[in-house]
Amino acid sequence: MKTDLTAPHFNDEEAARAHYEAIRWPDGPVCFHCGSINNATKMAGKTTRPGLYKCKEKECRKPFTATMGSIFEKSHIPLHKWLLATHIMCASKKGVSAHQLWRMLGFGSYKTAWFMAHRIREAMRGGDLAPPMGGGGGAVEVDETFFGQNPDAPHSRTPIRNMNAIMTLVDRDSGAARSIVMDKLNADTVAQVLRENIAKEARLMTDGAQFYKGPGKEYEHGSVDHAKNEYVSRENPDIHTNTVENYYSVFKRGMRGIYQHCARHHLHRYCAEFDFRYTNRIATGVDDNQRAEKALKGTVGRRLTYRPLAKRKEAQPVW
Repeated sequence: MKTDLTAPHFNDEEAARAHYEAIRWPDGPVCFHCGSINNATKMAGKTTRPGLYKCKEKECRKPFTATMGSIFEKSHIPLHKWLLATHIMCASKKGVSAHQLWRMLGFGSYKTAWFMAHRIREAMRGGDLAPPMGGGGGAVEVDETFFGQNPDAPHSRTPIRNMNAIMTLVDRDSGAARSIVMDKLNADTVAQVLRENIAKEARLMTDGAQFYKGPGKEYEHGSVDHAKNEYVSRENPDIHTNTVENYYSVFKRGMRGIYQHCARHHLHRYCAEFDFRYTNRIATGVDDNQRAEKALKGTVGRRLTYRPLAKRKEAQPVW
């Protein structure tokens, strides 16, 4: 389904609020303070800020809006521009740069667009309660790639050892992708990632890297030897890593062609962006509008402020 970028919620603030409220509150307004559902009055008046509700519960009686507790809270950017930016990022297969958002949406500074893009990526990040991949004996492909310079890595004459290591898992059945920025890439760290993300009954598909051999003993493990130009197993055509390689083809084109540079302490959020779009794509039954709606649902409970984001050593999840 093609998106009409002239739709009211992309251009009108009142329509944008109604659109976001319908996504966040499908059963009616939910009080941010006490959690009561559909028991609030919409405030009106010249001095009342738009979209303000007041809870009717006797013990509460507090005001709230749909943007409270979301990435939009206390933002000076109009909500309709937030919705448009979210849709553009969700619909762009290889991503969209902050400079492009700055030009398209007419922000006052590049910093505003950069901060906005990172907050939208935060909404795309998967939760900690994601189900294990490969449930029911499904195949999970695992591979690794390298991007950007790792400032914490000991200097090596081998260029790849100075780069950031990223491990990606792709569930063939669901089409879901999950990427992790690795602190170290060895048998112990790989085993930890696999145990936390893959079901015991899953069939593990990897290349011939040494650090997969030990952890692979815990699963039904099939591998291909790229060093011998083997990309599909000659004995079993089901054994290959072509799906995760396809994921990396989009990821690398986006990171090198659109974003060009990414500091290590932001890399996990860029990975989340590509994971989100890959997991929620046409092949998995999700169109651009549905993808943007899923991202908007992910805005709840996510707060990201500029100061810690701009620091060089922002805390990040790594193995």
